Amino acid sequence: MYRLFVAIDLPNEVRDAVAGIAGRELVGARLVPREQLHLTLRFIGDADEAQYHAIKKALDRAKVAVFSLTLKDVGHFPPGRRPRVLWVGMEESAPLRVLQQEVELALVGAGVPPEERGFSPHITIARLKETPPGKIMALEEKYHQFSAGPFSVEEFYLYSSTFTREGAVHKREAVYRLSA
Repeated sequence: MYRLFVAIDLPNEVRDAVAGIAGRELVGARLVPREQLHLTLRFIGDADEAQYHAIKKALDRAKVAVFSLTLKDVGHFPPGRRPRVLWVGMEESAPLRVLQQEVELALVGAGVPPEERGFSPHITIARLKETPPGKIMALEEKYHQFSAGPFSVEEFYLYSSTFTREGAVHKREAVYRLSA
């Protein structure tokens, strides 16, 4: 059984900038390791061997041209309640939305049930538990003009995720190049 998701990785300099936002001073925050920072295009969930191969093949159909992304802003989910996720957002990008729609169509074609939630592009930088909302608000205020990039998106990936005592371990299962 595979636990799968589709994502865009960040260049090293962007990972460094993003990883520096949530410091160790956030009580109750579990930081996402620098090497695992990514933009999820679609969380798939559990897939058996046959589904895995169908998904892997179907994602070849998601064809878009290379494009650029710029990260900006820091916020949290859910809005208006006790924060559970600290994130970095991005400037609106029509090509990113097209890529996400292409991925979604390819996955539905491979038998994956359609995603019911709308696409909200972000990079999760920390998971929060009992973190005082005031600390989150102060961090968001400090980084309200955060920006990183632009950077070129030339490929996306199919990842599997395995839970261990040390946290999730992500393994790149396939690479999909965007057209020039």
